[in-house]
Amino acid sequence: MYYPNLIKDLKSSLNSGQPPVDNRPLVLAVDDNHDNLELLTQILDLFGCECVRAVDGYAALSAAVDRSPDLIVLDICLPDLDGIEVVKRIRKNPALIHIPIVAVTALAKTEDRDRILQAGCVEYLSKPFNIKDLETIIRQHLHYQRAVYG
Repeated sequence: MYYPNLIKDLKSSLNSGQPPVDNRPLVLAVDDNHDNLELLTQILDLFGCECVRAVDGYAALSAAVDRSPDLIVLDICLPDLDGIEVVKRIRKNPALIHIPIVAVTALAKTEDRDRILQAGCVEYLSKPFNIKDLETIIRQHLHYQRAVYG
């Protein structure tokens, strides 16, 4: 997907006067489509987040272990390990179990949504996603993390 001038247009419409999320929380963004990953990381940057990128499931697991992000935004359809398997492995790791995982995926059927949430994702957004919905979810889970684990 290509979104010309989207980031520039978003700067004026996002955050509705809210301050950025505190202290640049670290978000792991995972998507095998480089354009989608670039867009997602630019959006997360606008939300005040520091981003780490991964383009497949193994890279996502490695980055999660190495960097222990505050939140993971995960595509489910990945070329090696699918997102469901990534979630299951993260949920089995005691050092990572507390990290909220938000699925952002093209899988849009009710049974897909249910399977993704049952695997351990805290939220689900189907592509193309509404940026305001993503912002609400990101802020909700990052502020919850800071309150509980901060």
